Amino acid sequence: MLSAITVGLLALAASSEVAAAPQAGATAQKVALQSRVPPKGQTTSVRRKASKSIGVPLDDFFMGTDLQWFGNISVGTPPQTVSVVFDTGSQTLEFASTDCSDCTQPNKFDRSKSSTFKQGRQTTTLDFATGVGVDPVVDNDYVLTVRSGTDTVTVGGISLPAVSLFTIIDQTPKFNIDPFLGIQGMGSQAEGFFEALIREGLPSLFSLFLTPHTDGGAELLIGGIDDTKFQGDLIYADQTGEGDWEVESTQISVNGKTNSILKTRRSVIFDSGTSNILFDTQTTEAMYALISPDIKPFSAEPGAYGLPCSEIGGLPAVIDLTFVSQSGQPFNLTIPSEELNVGPFESDPSTCQTLINAFDGLELVGGSVLKHYYSVWDVGGQRMGFAPNGL
Repeated sequence: MLSAITVGLLALAASSEVAAAPQAGATAQKVALQSRVPPKGQTTSVRRKASKSIGVPLDDFFMGTDLQWFGNISVGTPPQTVSVVFDTGSQTLEFASTDCSDCTQPNKFDRSKSSTFKQGRQTTTLDFATGVGVDPVVDNDYVLTVRSGTDTVTVGGISLPAVSLFTIIDQTPKFNIDPFLGIQGMGSQAEGFFEALIREGLPSLFSLFLTPHTDGGAELLIGGIDDTKFQGDLIYADQTGEGDWEVESTQISVNGKTNSILKTRRSVIFDSGTSNILFDTQTTEAMYALISPDIKPFSAEPGAYGLPCSEIGGLPAVIDLTFVSQSGQPFNLTIPSEELNVGPFESDPSTCQTLINAFDGLELVGGSVLKHYYSVWDVGGQRMGFAPNGL
């Protein structure tokens, strides 16, 4: 979260094992995003436009800026539709249930209506490092209380029994804005439904085609790569995270300029559930210094920055993040200037929030980068691929 349960969030506290029992004879099909990882070294062949991959349409949670992308899975017997953010910054499946009186989302999952639901004994608190959309975490205001369980999960017509999951039984009010019920973690190690599909022969990767709300057509493709959705060739870089998706960056430049702080090597997390980008305070302010001296910390929301909305239009703010491909060649992922303005602060509509949040100890990019590229998340090969999506 700066989203993961919209919130593409990074769950810092809590990790639970999600395991799914494989279904015999299942074949890959298009399905909604799922995530988790197969054992390292187990790489299945990757085919472009795999005919049996699973495609899942994604909707865009938009509030003045693109916040998160979410799609549907089904849980239970008979199946109940559960909308989730497919979040590469977290590991588990959790969603709102009728046991949560503080969860205001409609159509919550009702375990009493599923003949295959089994409640577990574990109750866990999940704290998020990033919040809904562009909202920074302040005073630990993004917290879920969840209870373990298992049930049948269905994606793209394929059902798998006894998948480990968590039902949300309490949540802080910040989550009530979400138009979806939960989060499907898609970290760099396969778990849950994705792990079970891999056991049945599905290639151990997924692809994300995240798009601005004005374009639509966003999709998660499990087990395949759709070469109609990007331009040129995919460039692959090694993934170095354990659970998170991380790629080492050699440099950041802003409007074609850099400095000693921005030339520092750093491991950058790619989080599909977060929209803003987060860097330590020193890096954040070094980047803003190359954009405008008028961008200042916004005291009401620690970690956030802004400037008068009257001054932000047309301000050059091209951010290039440099990485090294598996072939040893540097390449850039570029955030265009139009991403700088993420909209006015609710408490001060005359001040517009800017893209980069300060968070010491975290280096993370999200939807503001990913919606300009087609991205491949290769769990078996432990690598990430990128190509411009042309949007």
